[in-house]
Amino acid sequence: MRGLLLRVVLLLAVISLALTAWSQRHWLTTTIEQLHVSQRRSGPAPDLATYQTLSTDLEEHRKRLGQSYLKASIGPEQEDLLAQTRELLQMSLPRLMRCWLGTPWDFNGTAHEPGTGKVACGYFVSSVLQDAGFEVEWARLAQQASQNILGTFLPPEKMRIRVGMDYDAFLQEVLLSGPGIYIVGLDSHVAFLVITSSREIRFIHSSGSSPYCVIDEPREHSHVLRNSEYRVTGNLTASDEVLRKWLLGEKFRTQTR
Repeated sequence: MRGLLLRVVLLLAVISLALTAWSQRHWLTTTIEQLHVSQRRSGPAPDLATYQTLSTDLEEHRKRLGQSYLKASIGPEQEDLLAQTRELLQMSLPRLMRCWLGTPWDFNGTAHEPGTGKVACGYFVSSVLQDAGFEVEWARLAQQASQNILGTFLPPEKMRIRVGMDYDAFLQEVLLSGPGIYIVGLDSHVAFLVITSSREIRFIHSSGSSPYCVIDEPREHSHVLRNSEYRVTGNLTASDEVLRKWLLGEKFRTQTR
């Protein structure tokens, strides 16, 4: 009888310890999530209305410029239209990206528009490009490795891969490549790198580290970019072929290997 009582007491003690551990883990998880939400609330909020307006306006510009491009003669006329297209995209794409700021990150997030759910880094990149008028395979592109995402738009010779390169040296090399909208792939991440004509660098991405949402960072605060050993970059708006395909609504077939 005494042995049975002892076993019951031990069992109750184990159950009590398990419940205490579960309670502490639940409290810790809840506290961390509340901290992430608090951090997101302290920054910009997603702006779906502006995003949809920008997307619609950009599509109208694309169609108008595309019609003009088809009518233009080969040479200076088409080159001028490509220059206009480059300027338009370099102005419009960052505005679209920033409408996502504050949208929460999740590894499995598939939100298609700002503030409509959680979004993984690849889906953020794919959604912005599709809503900017690029004819991409939205989900398939989002699920690719970063080098394949870049390869969907650019040939290998237009991509630059660097491994173990000093951060400041990497940034200097990118600056020398000129302004534009870059896609940058990292160890396990993909993002936009915006280089302005005034040589400002902005790293815009759905971050899987604090504050766990879409953020826009200057070069000095871009810790994910700084800490990555692997970096692959390509300038979308420097490519006349990318601009031409965007203008004419041609499809970008997803590279998968």
